[in-house]
Amino acid sequence: MNQVFEVQGMSCGHCVRAVTQAVQKLDGQARVEVDLARGRVTVDTGAAREAVVQAIESEGYRVRPASPQ
Repeated sequence: MNQVFEVQGMSCGHCVRAVTQAVQKLDGQARVEVDLARGRVTVDTGAAREAVVQAIESEGYRVRPASPQ
């Protein structure tokens, strides 16, 4: 299931890797797409939304549900 988040604090390739690895540690099969310019992360996973938020926030980023495009 696709989950979309607004993630504050991402600015570089290291941020992309940190977020991606945090989510994939939770679900090794998760697909993670990061849009640095928009501060959006799309995660395709079966993991609970709250668990994904916690994984990303554990890397030091602020997360909130994405507003409709």
